[in-house]
Amino acid sequence: MTTGFSSSSVRFADYFVICGLDTESGLEPDELSALCQYVEASRHRDGARGENLGADEGENFEQSPLRRTFKSKVLAHYPDNVEWNPFDQDAVGMLCMPKGLCFRTQRDAEEPQFHTFIITREDGSRSYGFALTFLEEVRSAQICSAMQTLYHMHNAAQYDIIQQAPPTPLHILPQAPPLAPPERSGPSPSRLQRFNSYDITRDTLYVSKCICLLAPLAFQSACRKVLEQLHRASISAQPPPLPLESYVYNVLYEVPLPPVGRSLRFSGVYAPVVCQRPGAAELPLFDFPLADVFLLLGAENLLQLFTCALLEIQILLYSQHYQRLMAVAESITALMFPFQWQHVYVPILPASLMHFLDAPVPYLMGLHANGQQDRSKLELPQEANLCFVDVDNHCVELPEDLPQFPQRGEFLQELTEALQRFNLPPEGSATPIPHRPRPRCHDDKRNGNVGVAALDSALLRENATIARLQALVKKTGISLEKLDSKEEADDGKDMKLQCDPDEWWTQRLNITLREVFANRFAQMFADYEVFVIQPSQDKEAWFSNRDQMQNFDKASFLSDQPEPSLPFLSRFLETQTFASFIDSKILHHDDEEHAHALRLFDARVDKVRMLNVRTPTLHTELYQRATHIEEAERAIEARLRKIDHTALHPHLLDMRIGQGRYQPGFFPRLQADVLATGPSSNKWTKRSAPAQWRRRDRQKQHAEHLYLDNDQREKYIQEARNLGTTIRQPKLSNLSPSVIAQTNWKFVEGLLKECRTKTKRMLVEKMGREAVELGHGEGSITGVEENTLIASLCDLLERIWSHGLQVKQGKSALWSHLLHYQESKEKKDTPCTLGPPPGFIQEQERRKSDAGCSLPLLKVSLIQDMRHVQHMGEIKTEVGRARAWVRLSMEKKLLSTHLKLLLSDHELTKKLYKRYAFLRCDDEKEQFLYHLLSFNAVDYFCFTNVFTTIMIPYHVWVIPSKKLGGSMFTANPWVCVSGELAETGVLQLPKNTLDITFECQNLGRLTTVQMGHDNSGLYAKWLVDSVMVRNEITGHAYRFPCGRWLGKGVDDGSLERILVGELLCSETEERLSRTPPMQPSPGMMRRLVAISPNSKPKLNTGQIQEGVGEAINGIVKHFHKPEKERGSLTLLLCGEYGLVWALEQVFLHGFKSPRLFKNIFIWDFLEKAQVCFESAERQQQQDENWLSRARLFCRVMRAINVSPRNIGKDGKFQMLVCLGARDHLLHHWIALLADCPITMQMYEDSALLKDHSLVNSLIRVLQTLQEFNITLEASLIKGIGL
Repeated sequence: MTTGFSSSSVRFADYFVICGLDTESGLEPDELSALCQYVEASRHRDGARGENLGADEGENFEQSPLRRTFKSKVLAHYPDNVEWNPFDQDAVGMLCMPKGLCFRTQRDAEEPQFHTFIITREDGSRSYGFALTFLEEVRSAQICSAMQTLYHMHNAAQYDIIQQAPPTPLHILPQAPPLAPPERSGPSPSRLQRFNSYDITRDTLYVSKCICLLAPLAFQSACRKVLEQLHRASISAQPPPLPLESYVYNVLYEVPLPPVGRSLRFSGVYAPVVCQRPGAAELPLFDFPLADVFLLLGAENLLQLFTCALLEIQILLYSQHYQRLMAVAESITALMFPFQWQHVYVPILPASLMHFLDAPVPYLMGLHANGQQDRSKLELPQEANLCFVDVDNHCVELPEDLPQFPQRGEFLQELTEALQRFNLPPEGSATPIPHRPRPRCHDDKRNGNVGVAALDSALLRENATIARLQALVKKTGISLEKLDSKEEADDGKDMKLQCDPDEWWTQRLNITLREVFANRFAQMFADYEVFVIQPSQDKEAWFSNRDQMQNFDKASFLSDQPEPSLPFLSRFLETQTFASFIDSKILHHDDEEHAHALRLFDARVDKVRMLNVRTPTLHTELYQRATHIEEAERAIEARLRKIDHTALHPHLLDMRIGQGRYQPGFFPRLQADVLATGPSSNKWTKRSAPAQWRRRDRQKQHAEHLYLDNDQREKYIQEARNLGTTIRQPKLSNLSPSVIAQTNWKFVEGLLKECRTKTKRMLVEKMGREAVELGHGEGSITGVEENTLIASLCDLLERIWSHGLQVKQGKSALWSHLLHYQESKEKKDTPCTLGPPPGFIQEQERRKSDAGCSLPLLKVSLIQDMRHVQHMGEIKTEVGRARAWVRLSMEKKLLSTHLKLLLSDHELTKKLYKRYAFLRCDDEKEQFLYHLLSFNAVDYFCFTNVFTTIMIPYHVWVIPSKKLGGSMFTANPWVCVSGELAETGVLQLPKNTLDITFECQNLGRLTTVQMGHDNSGLYAKWLVDSVMVRNEITGHAYRFPCGRWLGKGVDDGSLERILVGELLCSETEERLSRTPPMQPSPGMMRRLVAISPNSKPKLNTGQIQEGVGEAINGIVKHFHKPEKERGSLTLLLCGEYGLVWALEQVFLHGFKSPRLFKNIFIWDFLEKAQVCFESAERQQQQDENWLSRARLFCRVMRAINVSPRNIGKDGKFQMLVCLGARDHLLHHWIALLADCPITMQMYEDSALLKDHSLVNSLIRVLQTLQEFNITLEASLIKGIGL
């Protein structure tokens, strides 16, 4: 039956509930909880102990009746139903008494236990429950007899086990430890009598009962006082002033919620209860004691847990106390303001819902510890990305690679000082409830705290010392009476606070710590509004395309942040928590409920920006402390000093004579008829009716998702970006196998959708502008750190491999599966087995280089890649090895292939996974592998760039020219390989050998190879076609084209050349691709060379200009990319069709060659120009500006000529161009050389250098390089003293 009220925002409490033992149905075992205990015990027995099952091991699940779980029921709830909050009987019963009914005897007395819980509905709205559980004597003879019978059966079964066990000498039995727990030693007759006995004739049996309030807001302190006073009235020998129904009726129907920014007082059974609600400019309501949470965990552990929550890492809380689980969970989510936890949130997980720990989605759950199970024996489905919090033992187990919270040291210091102001140790304490000191000494008649008014004046008069002090004080003219009256006035002022000193202390500590946390977000996101991307289309189109829309310019935001904060922020910006916050910012004008929190945060941000107008400190390392603490304390104090509203007092109800009288010691079922409906009218109901309807309208709008119709709302819910938005809370009212199967199916669908979203996100991010041009995203998303996306993919793979595991082995489910696969394949392989190694992918043909050479076959093997990772001594954990293997497979473009091979062993998959597991859903598994296959379209260096200190084997092949091979070569050749991270130094090649394998520290992506020889022997001339270098772990092969002679008196006389390489298409990619890889459209230079590859074409001036333009354009594009996306600058300078090649074409155009049988090189022309510039006659004819440029040119020429390197004339020209580009001098040198008399002598009239318009155009193009800071690789300018 519904009440007369129409708004959910009016009443303080919606329901009053009584749970306990139903004597009519008798003792019913809690089948789901018992099944979970049986499975847990079986897992320990089979997995941890093998086959050594002793006679006493059955005690794990064959417990004594007093230790068993029995089903509790909702005995009564008042009223029957309210329209805005339908009563869910199964959920309430399960959460009021999560471990069911507990039976005890008079020897096991327990104090009443209070805990809170949350029921989250599918639309995200919450209802809070406050439960007080206590023991009550069992008066039912039927229940007592049933318990006696259960004990006889249990003891008989234990006696049979003892008889079947090996005989034990009788003299040993009495020496058993008298207090040893039953689970740790074998059962004996004496132990059965001592611990497993219930005698109906001499023992009193007690059973747990629970009374509960369900309320729309979390007024924990007030609800606890109400329940404790009701329980006290039920057990008191003196009856309460009014029947219990009057107090329950008053709380349900006559006590309103306090308005925003106001305080309320109402009457309990024995004492008044006060609650207050924050104002619009204050942080939202939070009534859990943060002091207990900080004492339980410590400031440092809590900050780490807070970081995990922000990054949406799975969090499992573990404690023997339900209230501790709830307090920690609520504290973490409250400290996240203005952000909100978006995923599964179950602070108290009933035993019957243990299978939800298998959920492959982010969650925050609390698991009750029974006090008998060690943490090491707790089997969790997945631990690779899990934060495990042992609340009782002050221990937090963190996942690997957890980034630090920004400015962590300064933040911890501010928290430490705040805690020390309240005499709390920042490192935590074993005492859950601290001693809360008062600011003044009050007359509490304890610990010597006696007020002044209580002192005996006669005693003071008799004290000679005090009398002399009083006389001295009076001589100074000070009146002691005035001081006493002032002190009494001050004491009276303190006593005006309408709450206990402990409550005021808790309120002040809570608001202090919350303001410190809120200030951190206000500082970190002070200018977030600038980067919000407002949608251009209407609301319906925006919702329908939500997955494809980008609502925040992440790259620009990150580019403004301090470097130490980037690891955390880059991951946080990718979370559903942050995405939902930005969504609410975009739609806040349509959603009043979210608008309040958003307006409050925006007001804080505005104040931060105002403080930084004159001295900007945004995006710097300067730490700014919270400034709103005193203001918030004053607001709370004002509400507690002057109570704004007082509710109606409890009164007699219209009850029959005799009703309302009950037996002391038992909480009764109340009179349902008088509690079924509320009063027809109330003055506060009428007064706040317009506000009630407004709130109701806003809630209706929120529930309908901003005026969308039902179909659109369902579509939005189903198509949300993360599974957590649809599975916020397990459905407690129906736990049938079909519902559990449906839930697992939702997990499978969610994992597949998340895989599709992540792969698309990573591809768009990697392709950058090309993807934007193809319509796959927006340009503003480029620049997000690649490592963040790779780590997110590794987390997804771990959750997929953890879903539906039969037995958990190790912290990484993926690595465990790989180890099982490796073991099974290595067992099958015998020494006589022929064929490829296990996990080997057979190649059809070898990779041909562009020069026609054949590279040796590289083994492509899943197990071989595992061995590479296993040999990496830097990685110590299973999770780290799994992530390294994923990175290596992605870099080799083999991730999909390797995982397909791993899952092709169906027998192994069936052995490791349950039927509902994701990896055993064939269609979804195929789609998952297909999505991973798309990574082959882009190049990742996620292994090479991360593991920079590992040793890697490299293989070098020197490929001589086919026409003039190196068979007669007599000199001693050498090579030096350089990469982005390091270089090898000189490596001597053995004589008559064209390849070498060496191992060195990771070089990174290879850039150059320096090769040469010592010019020894009779034939010291070598025509080299190219050099090939391959990373033997990643399989990346680089080709360094040469096509030149090395030797004195041949070509340009070079004994050493610097070769610039480029990455070849991988062998695996060529073999597995059905279509040829995409290539950029060729420019004019490439098209011309493609037409006549075997001859050196003569280019006209237009083609040369285009070549220079392409080379300069490539460098400009390089610097306009985000730093992490830039390729090799050396390749753009010295590679094929790079800047050196383009300027070489400029100087070769129209170049005269007077000698018939000897080439004249550009360097010869430059040396003659140097001599010309250095001549005194020439210098006297020019101005100072010309002279300074000429001197620089001559200085660089001299430095190159005196270098000890034998790099030849073309090598010197390359070095000159690189130095000119670095120092922004190329355009000056071109102008000098164009006007040089030597140019008139050595160039024809049609040469480009003699055409002033073309030269001016060339100078303008080269001037564009001035705005870029060009850093040259060390190998390009080695030996130059500039």
